[in-house]
Amino acid sequence: MLKLHGYFRSSAAYRCRIALNLKGLAHETASVHLIKDGGQHNAPAYRALNPQALVPTLEHDGKVITQSVAIIEYLEEIHPEPPLLPGDAERRARIRAFALAIACDIHPINNLRVLNYLKGPLQQGQAAVDAWYRHWVETGLAACEALLPATASRFCFGDHPTLADICLVPQMYNARRLSCGLSGLPRLVAIDKSCLTLPAFASAAPEAQPDAA
Repeated sequence: MLKLHGYFRSSAAYRCRIALNLKGLAHETASVHLIKDGGQHNAPAYRALNPQALVPTLEHDGKVITQSVAIIEYLEEIHPEPPLLPGDAERRARIRAFALAIACDIHPINNLRVLNYLKGPLQQGQAAVDAWYRHWVETGLAACEALLPATASRFCFGDHPTLADICLVPQMYNARRLSCGLSGLPRLVAIDKSCLTLPAFASAAPEAQPDAA
């Protein structure tokens, strides 16, 4: 049995929900609220499961996998269809590069714990924190627009969603929530719109999760 520990607004957990849905994998969800109770991810029981005290965490038949991209690649290996890393070695590398530009370069420096550190120990006001967020998201997404193949398609790398789209959609959701400028990213906006027409993406959205109430 697959069990995903996550938080409705976590973009990393959002990625995993999309991947599970695209592969049609039945799974249980467990909410780890990042705000309530001083942050449920800090509880000893959860830290024992995930020493980083981050979401998501995947449990599968006694195995524990952390880090969203590792979780998605694990799902890809145990359930290869439909493929999230299709094509030859070069195409798979380009898909990974796009995905990691978001998961490793944009997201970590705008994570909740980073923003809280800016506001707390570094004593930055909300306006400064928001400016920080928008700068790195807008800069990073502009690079992602340039990383897309020269020939436009419905999704990032062809006519079917891949790991690239799985990482893009949650980041676009967060960009809109924080009022980032997207007018210079027409292809990313179009791809995001295409993805959200698919039930696998729509049902993974934060507002569709039980813990969003």
